[in-house]
Amino acid sequence: MKLTKFGHACVRLEKDGKVLVVDPGTFSEAAAVEGADAVLVTHNHFDHADRDKLAALPPHVEVWTCAEVAETAARDIPAKVQVVRHGDAFDTAGFSVRVFGEWHALNHPDVPIANNVGFLVEEELFYPGDAFTVPEAPVGTLLVPTGAPWLKLADVVEYLRTIRPARAYSTHDGLYNETGLRLVDTWLKMEADKQGADIRRIEPGGSVTLR
Repeated sequence: MKLTKFGHACVRLEKDGKVLVVDPGTFSEAAAVEGADAVLVTHNHFDHADRDKLAALPPHVEVWTCAEVAETAARDIPAKVQVVRHGDAFDTAGFSVRVFGEWHALNHPDVPIANNVGFLVEEELFYPGDAFTVPEAPVGTLLVPTGAPWLKLADVVEYLRTIRPARAYSTHDGLYNETGLRLVDTWLKMEADKQGADIRRIEPGGSVTLR
C-alpha cells in the first residue's frame, strides 16, 4: 500500500490499482482526489472537507464520513455518501476500514465540539482526524497531528508513546512556516531515536510504501 502526502491533512492511498483519499481539505491540492475510487472524511472543518473537491467527485465514488459532514459539506454532491460511526467496519474500493472515535479535540471553549471519526485502513494505517484517539487495535502506521490550536507538543509525544507504532508520519502541519516545520522535524526525530521507529514528516508530494 502506497501512501502519498498532500498538503496539510490529506493523504492518498493506492493498492492494487485502487485509490483511497483521506481528508481532502481546502489546504490540499486538487490533484489529491483525481482518480479516487473512495474518499474518507474525518470531520466537517474546511481544512479536511473541501466541498468543491467533494462536489467534483463522480457518482461512482463512495464517500465515507460522519453525520455532520454528510449533512453539510457533502450534502447534494454526486458521489455516494455513507455515514459511519465509532465501531463500524466496511470495505470500499478494495480497502478494509474500521472506525474509531466520535469527537474532535477541544478547540475553543466557546465553540461546540465537532463530530470526528478516525479510520484504521487495512489493519495498518490509523488516521485519527483532529483527535488523539487510541484505537482498540494494533497500529503499524500512525498519522500523527503535529500543528493545531487544539494540541500541544506534550500531547503529540504522549500519543506516540501510547500507540508506539512502527511508523508515524506528520499530518495537520499546514499551518507552520519553514521555521515551524524545522521544529516539527526536530521533535519527531527525537521521538524516533527514543523509540527506534520511523517517525518523521513527509513533504507534500512525497510517498512511502507500507507493509
